[in-house]
Amino acid sequence: MNLPFSLFLALKYLKPKRTFLSVVTVISILGVLLGVAVLIIVLSVMSGFDEMWRDKILSFNAHITVSGYGIIENEDELVDGILGVKGVSGAAPYVQGLVFVQHGDRVFTPVVRGVDPERELTVSKIPENMVDGKFSVNEDEVVVGRDLANRLDVRVGDKLLVYSPQNFAKPDELHLPEELTVSGIFEVGMWEFDMGFIITSIQRARELYGMEEGAHAIQVMTDDPYHLDDVSARISDVIGPDYDVQTWMQQNRQLFAALRVEKNMMFFLLIFITIVAAFGITNTLITVTVQKTREIGLLKAIGFQSESIMGVFFWQGWIEGFIGTLSGIGFGLMVLHYRNDLMQLLSDRLNMELFPKELYHLSEIPAVISWGDIGVIAVSVMVICTLAGIVPAYRAARLDPVSALRYE
Repeated sequence: MNLPFSLFLALKYLKPKRTFLSVVTVISILGVLLGVAVLIIVLSVMSGFDEMWRDKILSFNAHITVSGYGIIENEDELVDGILGVKGVSGAAPYVQGLVFVQHGDRVFTPVVRGVDPERELTVSKIPENMVDGKFSVNEDEVVVGRDLANRLDVRVGDKLLVYSPQNFAKPDELHLPEELTVSGIFEVGMWEFDMGFIITSIQRARELYGMEEGAHAIQVMTDDPYHLDDVSARISDVIGPDYDVQTWMQQNRQLFAALRVEKNMMFFLLIFITIVAAFGITNTLITVTVQKTREIGLLKAIGFQSESIMGVFFWQGWIEGFIGTLSGIGFGLMVLHYRNDLMQLLSDRLNMELFPKELYHLSEIPAVISWGDIGVIAVSVMVICTLAGIVPAYRAARLDPVSALRYE
């Protein structure tokens, strides 16, 4: 196979020899390898946390929330209309508000959510996340998040006193607290929900807030939680303009926007590792131009164009970048595959918990490999490494063959 002369000469210069040049070349490639690997590992782990938060949110909340500008009085009619919308798999009303919960001398202020026991099964994954007892909110029963249960020191079968803020609205009236029995404890793995919510029947929640009927909002479950624009638009058409329809992504847009900005910032910060490695490639190629000054002068003297000479160094930068990028992708994927084993090994060696389960509510480090992210990383690194040959290529192209061969 006949190779272009500039590529042939670039490969010849890269041929391993027991010289300082080959050592510098290997170090430059290792720099690119580590930069690519770190980028892939960090972005994959951040994508894993992003997906984890999505799963945790969807394990507690439904896909779409329909609310009014006050109490929804015709909730049954609305639920029936929403259930007829294409793409909707379930709908259930709820009453929600802040309460005071007391057990012994411990008092906390979670949010109570009153739900319809039968309809809630079609919109909630909480029954699938019970860690003790069962999901039962009939009559005087309540389901509590695990973190809140630990703070209150309650177990299944214990009694809770629940006070509504309305108990304190009129000081001249005496309102007794509701006594509810803990029927189950749930854990969705997100502190905001495991610590901040208790769930009871919608009728009991109405009594706490002085409501005879109605609901604060309606939760809607759909067939696809990631493509909701069409479904939410159809729901708006059915129920009219008097109600606000929001998807779970709109309700949590600040969280996901923060995660997206953080991921982008990490990419731009870590790409500097690759830029530093590219300086190593530039240094290698400058060393080549110094060592091969006479050869370059001879090539120019016999008629080779400056473009061909420049191509040699662009090819060298591209080849080193390609090897480093390919190796970095392989190394990064390997580290991601064994990430939890490595974490456990480091924890054992250092005799400390590097990823506390109590803090993160996770038994392992999440990671999602995005081939789109890997593609962006690979292309960015290849461009940087190829551009690293500009300075030495320009120096070689400007070399005067008379000066180069003066002492030959």
